[in-house]
Amino acid sequence: MPSADTDIVQALRDADLIDTDQPVFQPLAGGVSCDVWKVDTPSGPIVVKRPLPQLRVAAEWTAPVERGVSEVRWLQRARAVDPSIAPKVLAELSVGHAFAMEFLPDCPVWKDELVAGRVDIGFAKQVGRGIAAVHSATANRDEDRDAFRNDEMFRALRVDPFLFYVAEQEAELAPALHAIANDLMARKIALVHGDISPKNILVSGDDPVFIDAECAVYGDPAFDLAFCITHLLLKAVWLDDERLKQSATAMVDAYRAGIDWETPEALLLRAGRLTGALLLARVEGKSPAPYLTDTEQKNIVREQARALILDALPIDDLVTQWKRTFA
Repeated sequence: MPSADTDIVQALRDADLIDTDQPVFQPLAGGVSCDVWKVDTPSGPIVVKRPLPQLRVAAEWTAPVERGVSEVRWLQRARAVDPSIAPKVLAELSVGHAFAMEFLPDCPVWKDELVAGRVDIGFAKQVGRGIAAVHSATANRDEDRDAFRNDEMFRALRVDPFLFYVAEQEAELAPALHAIANDLMARKIALVHGDISPKNILVSGDDPVFIDAECAVYGDPAFDLAFCITHLLLKAVWLDDERLKQSATAMVDAYRAGIDWETPEALLLRAGRLTGALLLARVEGKSPAPYLTDTEQKNIVREQARALILDALPIDDLVTQWKRTFA
């Protein structure tokens, strides 16, 4: 373990999570915005996470490290809705807004399962139900609104790099992207995770476990649905797998069945608008999808996304009409 992280070791000792021996830190994959380690302790392995002020991407992208607190709060709130839906937080540490949470063995990352060709459409339904459950439990609740006033953080991590940054590159689309961004920031409806994607969902039997909630904000629940569907549609192009489109349809249908705080039609249209913008952002934004390297595949995404931004579809229709390849 690098000497620069001796402060984390001391914080773990202060929290009574490790003894006096030097613990073994094993870096975990996916640390674009955070340092993430599996740490062996006397009572078993745990996960330690510390947010970074500068994200590990090519473009300049900074964000407040206080987002570690937001993630802890989301995990705790989600567990209050359903204890199986998120890992248990063990301690908030005294340095760098880091925290420790339980390590879940034998829970593969959903992205890895999809890439390996193990596509379970029933699991996608469970993801949709889980997202809707948190939104329903927190919708129009002053307590949750007050606890997640994280607009500055959400803008730094989501609105600026995914919407406003792309608008600067795309003059024709700029008015529509600005309208989408401004509408997104204005809506305060329910607790939003902000980073629901297959890489942030663990497969625990038939149940999804959501992690990496550092973008959490009280905002528009349509964002969570759009963000996850975006990833499934991108992977449908990348892997040319019809089952990923079917998974997206199943997720939307399951989510729609859980909408009880507003009319489903209004939310699904907002989600469709956001999906078009997010699809383009994963090609032209600050955080392009790293696996989408083929020029033809990028063009498939780019052309469909541009059309959807100019002429939005409800997200269920969007998924149905999504093309994985050029005809």
